[in-house]
Amino acid sequence: MASTSNNRPTPASTPKPTAQPTAKQICACAKRVLSNLDATQAEREALYKEFHNHPELAFLEEWTSQRIFDDLTSAHIEVVRIGKTGLVARIKNGDGPCVCMRADIDGLPVKEASGKPYASTFTMTDPASGAVVPMTHACGHDFHIMSLLSALHAFAAHKDAWHGTFMGVFQPAEEVGQGALSLIREGLCTQFEKPDVYLGQHVMPTLPSGCVATKVGPFFSAAYSIRITLHGKGSHGSMPELGIDPVVLAASVIMRLQTIVSREMPSDERVVLTIGSVSAGSKANIIPDTAVLLLNTRTYNAQLEKRLFAAIERIVRAECDAAGCTQPPDIEYFDRGPLTSNDAQTTPRVQEAFAAYFGEHALLGEPQSVSEDFSYIPDEWGCPYTFWTLGGFADVAHAPANHSPFFTPDLQPTLNCGVSAVVVAASAWLAS
Repeated sequence: MASTSNNRPTPASTPKPTAQPTAKQICACAKRVLSNLDATQAEREALYKEFHNHPELAFLEEWTSQRIFDDLTSAHIEVVRIGKTGLVARIKNGDGPCVCMRADIDGLPVKEASGKPYASTFTMTDPASGAVVPMTHACGHDFHIMSLLSALHAFAAHKDAWHGTFMGVFQPAEEVGQGALSLIREGLCTQFEKPDVYLGQHVMPTLPSGCVATKVGPFFSAAYSIRITLHGKGSHGSMPELGIDPVVLAASVIMRLQTIVSREMPSDERVVLTIGSVSAGSKANIIPDTAVLLLNTRTYNAQLEKRLFAAIERIVRAECDAAGCTQPPDIEYFDRGPLTSNDAQTTPRVQEAFAAYFGEHALLGEPQSVSEDFSYIPDEWGCPYTFWTLGGFADVAHAPANHSPFFTPDLQPTLNCGVSAVVVAASAWLAS
């Protein structure tokens, strides 16, 4: 029997679908919203240098968060705190779609060696170790901050060009893969309306400056770190027959793990298995009790990831059995980075907007082996997302990698291209 509940929505309460803006309308909107780009350039460059000179560790971005908050409130843009250092800004401009853009805000404990006149000399005390560490934005999060901050100012200044809601999420702690999850725990996805699309970008050395690129489907890899503890049996170095040497065992495990990608994974799939750390022993004449390996994996396919993990565990356990270990190995998975796989409906919409506005500087993206925590939030919200990359260096052939001490992208055109990409992508929904 059909329900007769009075809570059933009436036709009047059902939002009407909005027509998708044409390429001409998107470009017209973006050009109007970005019409002050030249006039604000000096001010934006100065603010960028402030952020560049105050990079902060994950979850400790207190100066950064306050500077963003002050900048937005001075422009009368609604902004609320979420968690300790997260921020959500929102501009409501009548009825229409809701577009949300994310920017990560944390820095890295790396000493900058870019040689730029505005290079970071900032230091922080790492609460985990108590050590004073040099800091820099060696992954370009200062550009991400400025791109979103500048887009919010631009949309606020030109409300006649668009309609709907534009939201900005300033997310902490991307570098440790926990920032997006922390905002979810703090209620981001329950306190704020679900957007029609969630957008994100990352400055990269793999594109020429002034270019943007995206693609449908897997774009940034899924990542996992794995800690493997091998349990041998300690002994004097002169009496190896009385022990089980975990150093030799670790060597066997390492060599055998190298065959997984080349011999067990499909040749047309991108899979990365890296052994980044090996630690065992403290003295030349002591066979230690244990050896510890730290692994990192990158995949673009959930089923293939399961196969990869199964192969790792099979090999590790088999090598331990072969060595005569009396205690099984400990295998611990941590620091997960989810797959970033761009939505098949929204991503072509962004690509078409980029092509119309940027012309030949809008490129088809290639899968990247780096990872992000970006997709946690749209997955929790249940909304589609599109992520793109932004070129950071004119000399791509000699561009340093993200996290390098030399990674400080060219100030221009990167700064202007970053805000332009945000405005153009959002205009694919918000253009009047």
